[in-house]
Amino acid sequence: MFVTQDDPFYVRCFFDEFFKVYPDLSEIESVVIQRPMGKKTTGALIRQMVEFYGPLDFLRMGDRYARGMALSQLSRMFPKEEWFDLKRLCMAKKIEVRYQDGIHQPEFLEQLRENKIDLIVSVAAPTIFKKELFELPRLGCINIHHAPLPRYRGMMPNFWQLYHGEETVGITIHKINHRIDEGEIILQKQIPINPGESLDTLIRRTKRLGAQCMVEAIDMLKKNKVHYKENKPGEGSYFSFPTRRDVQRFRAMGNRLL
Repeated sequence: MFVTQDDPFYVRCFFDEFFKVYPDLSEIESVVIQRPMGKKTTGALIRQMVEFYGPLDFLRMGDRYARGMALSQLSRMFPKEEWFDLKRLCMAKKIEVRYQDGIHQPEFLEQLRENKIDLIVSVAAPTIFKKELFELPRLGCINIHHAPLPRYRGMMPNFWQLYHGEETVGITIHKINHRIDEGEIILQKQIPINPGESLDTLIRRTKRLGAQCMVEAIDMLKKNKVHYKENKPGEGSYFSFPTRRDVQRFRAMGNRLL
């Protein structure tokens, strides 16, 4: 079972690639979609995005969102998979979609037990998993983080790796435990950053590459061939969501968001 968020820009890139390369989609019990950014109100989310992107890039993202919504509606009359939103993409692959913010509610946990879920996969899930959830599946819960853990724990890891002038970005698949981004590492790879690559392009590219890594990690778990690597928080770093000043410095260094 996947847990993700209703992100109209990037999460779909992951699932589009995952559905193309995973060998048996019938193994996917469902995709649980949560509200973006967790408990933030729509107004708070918009204010955060305006502050992050700035007025011009925010309008560009708004235009992209509007075009995506229009194509999604149009796809109801003219079914084209590249126009589908995440829900319709899952439906096209015959995968159940659930909208569920309260994934720790007793009735939801009981459903998971009844369905004998083997593995829960977090893809940009906006909820911190609690013990009663991450200890429930037979193979546990795993998460994809776009950074070389334990470095760059926290939010917007691709932004912070560009900000610090890294030549590569990491992709880490790790187990979920009671601390954020500190579970044992299952698989880890480094991906070169292309010269002049924008944050937007980098996120899209690494979402697709991350999907391929996830397929590999799941196969390792199924075959019991994982050699876990310790994720030492004392050797790492943690970053929160970038402030307006962080974005100004990011741009001053010649980086682009879009």
